[in-house]
Amino acid sequence: MDIDDLSGSVLIDLDVEGLTPEIPKQEKSEFSTTRKCYSYIKKRTFATFVASKKVLSAPSDALPLWVCCDETFSDPCSIHKHISNLHADEIEQLTTAALDLMLSQSESEEDADESQSKDMSSWIPDISHVSEEELSKGPGEVLLYYCYCQIQDPKLICAWQNELCSKLHLTGKVRVATEGINGTVGGTKTATSLYIKAMLSHPIFKVMQVEDFKTSEGNAECFTELKVGVYKEIVPMGVDPDIISYRLAGTHLEPEEFHKQVQSLLEDGSSKTDTLLLDCRNFYESRIGQFKNCLAPDIRKFSYFPDYVDKNLDLFRNKKVLMYCTGGIRCERGSAYLRSKNVCKEVYQLKGGIHKYLEQFPEGFYRGKLFVFDERYAISFNDDIISDCRYCGAPWDQYRLCSTDFCCQLVLSCPSCRQKGLTACCPVCQAKEKITSYSSSHGRAHREECECTDSRPRIPNDTL
Repeated sequence: MDIDDLSGSVLIDLDVEGLTPEIPKQEKSEFSTTRKCYSYIKKRTFATFVASKKVLSAPSDALPLWVCCDETFSDPCSIHKHISNLHADEIEQLTTAALDLMLSQSESEEDADESQSKDMSSWIPDISHVSEEELSKGPGEVLLYYCYCQIQDPKLICAWQNELCSKLHLTGKVRVATEGINGTVGGTKTATSLYIKAMLSHPIFKVMQVEDFKTSEGNAECFTELKVGVYKEIVPMGVDPDIISYRLAGTHLEPEEFHKQVQSLLEDGSSKTDTLLLDCRNFYESRIGQFKNCLAPDIRKFSYFPDYVDKNLDLFRNKKVLMYCTGGIRCERGSAYLRSKNVCKEVYQLKGGIHKYLEQFPEGFYRGKLFVFDERYAISFNDDIISDCRYCGAPWDQYRLCSTDFCCQLVLSCPSCRQKGLTACCPVCQAKEKITSYSSSHGRAHREECECTDSRPRIPNDTL
């Protein structure tokens, strides 16, 4: 049969609009990647193709028959094998056509959603019933979230976020790009509740759920200001998202399944295991908290991660990799980059990150503090201290900024050492501290140059 005729006979019966699998709401994000949609559509296409070869037989209780390529088949296994062996190319073409059609319909819906959201005022919640005191005083929290989705007008969403957060007295950081949004904001629980409600009401972010917003103790004082901007990437990996997309991410594992996988790895205890537990955070994050027996790269910024992978491909060759990060967003791009190298046997990532894991397993296999990018520096779910004071070696895991004006490094210096004046990140900076005229004679921007940074390559700054 000609492929055009075949396409007409099969796709006419294929419900493209209903191709999204009927799965529990909390698992819908698992099917957000093109790769997973393609796999699902292929199964549906194959089933529809097989159904198109079925012939009616009488009487009604007779066994079903299929006719294809002038052959008659009386059992499902034989027709399935025949189509798999002889019609693979047609199935592939039909699947691609169905996927393209579905994506084009989805883009049309997104365009419609975008046009509906041009009036920002309709997406600002009514707070006439809320007092200023409720928005600025009282119990607070910090929200951590991200959402990969297509945003046609990032500047519009950026302006909306600025207005929304300002009105709710929220501080923090929000990154917006054509690939989605990434934010961490702090304020009163009244304000954060209204913020979540506004986010879930926006048509662009309707794929999100309440569970996607991770919460921790804090308030607006955890951040010095509100910073909302438009960027190329919502997490700065330094690789064009059009080249390495989040759609190629590894398989998500719920915290319960990830816990089981780590448990199996630890119980195995073999040096020849084919499983690798990979922390894709920065070295100063993994220093104060990490999963047992993990591989923690010595990288200072996530944008160094691709280079680390490129230089250590043999570490990942033929391995099953279990990746994790703080909230999950770095794993989305990091796992996609690792998969693009085609060296791993399998790549999995912890859904919701360490944050969600610790909510369920505070005494699990992650020990120590969880580093956060705000004035708190870390949050605690267990009492373990796995790091030491830089100067005396005593157990210590509370970061402070280097005391040298021209350094932005973090330092672990215990109270005893700080009382002795040991407050810099390294001897080079400590020496600068003794030169009282150093900071006053250099009226230029901060430069992170010391022993801590000499060995770490620089990357271009993010641009708005």
